[in-house]
Amino acid sequence: MANAAYKAARGLCRDFGEVEQLQVSRKGPADFVSSADHKAERTLVEELTRARPKFGFLVEEGGEIKGEDSSNRWIIDPLDGTTNFLHGIPHFAISIGLERDGRMFAGVIYDPLRDELFWAETGGGAFINAQRLRVSARARLGDALIATGMPFKGRASHPEYPVMLDSVWAATSGVRRFGSAALDLAYVAAGRYDGFWEFALSPWDIAAGLVVLREAGGIVSEVDGGDRMMESGDILASNGHLHEYLRELLAQAAAAGR
Repeated sequence: MANAAYKAARGLCRDFGEVEQLQVSRKGPADFVSSADHKAERTLVEELTRARPKFGFLVEEGGEIKGEDSSNRWIIDPLDGTTNFLHGIPHFAISIGLERDGRMFAGVIYDPLRDELFWAETGGGAFINAQRLRVSARARLGDALIATGMPFKGRASHPEYPVMLDSVWAATSGVRRFGSAALDLAYVAAGRYDGFWEFALSPWDIAAGLVVLREAGGIVSEVDGGDRMMESGDILASNGHLHEYLRELLAQAAAAGR
């Protein structure tokens, strides 16, 4: 998984270097970025197929690819943070999750510009490059830094979201929105954030991050406390100490915003 991410990242980094020049063109960089996304996906599929030829895939651009081995499936986002990439903002990642018998088993999230590889396997702990990852120990909301992803065009509408945002930034030390759910989850695992919530994500946005966060000692659920994140796309992640506080805060805000 790591080797596949490294290989795909070389092309993304080269393409990212061209984005600033493309900003001034009349056509704009959107088609170029779409091509970069597809190239990275092809590289990941080729490399992972070479390593495990019978595994299936669920990929952002190509959909589901059935494999002979029905127990194992790669879930891939070749470019998480596409809008950042499109605008020349250096915050995006490659996300590779391995689903085994319907549950996430292993995950790799690679930030190529910072050369940070977040990775984990169920039961084996979580790491950034060769260093062990642990979530933060903060237990007071007032000390916490929380990440979020705002609803945007093409995703389900959540009219209660502004009230949730108001409530969280009033109760914590700050809220950040950086535009890559995979890295948001990795940053909670690394203790950089203390929590994260977002709605209407796709499976490839969160597949790898679920494993990395849990193996770093964090807790992840749906925003309402359920356990169907991969189906609903609604996610609340935390260092564990703050999970119920955040869930209750968001629930109260949601009720007020309806």
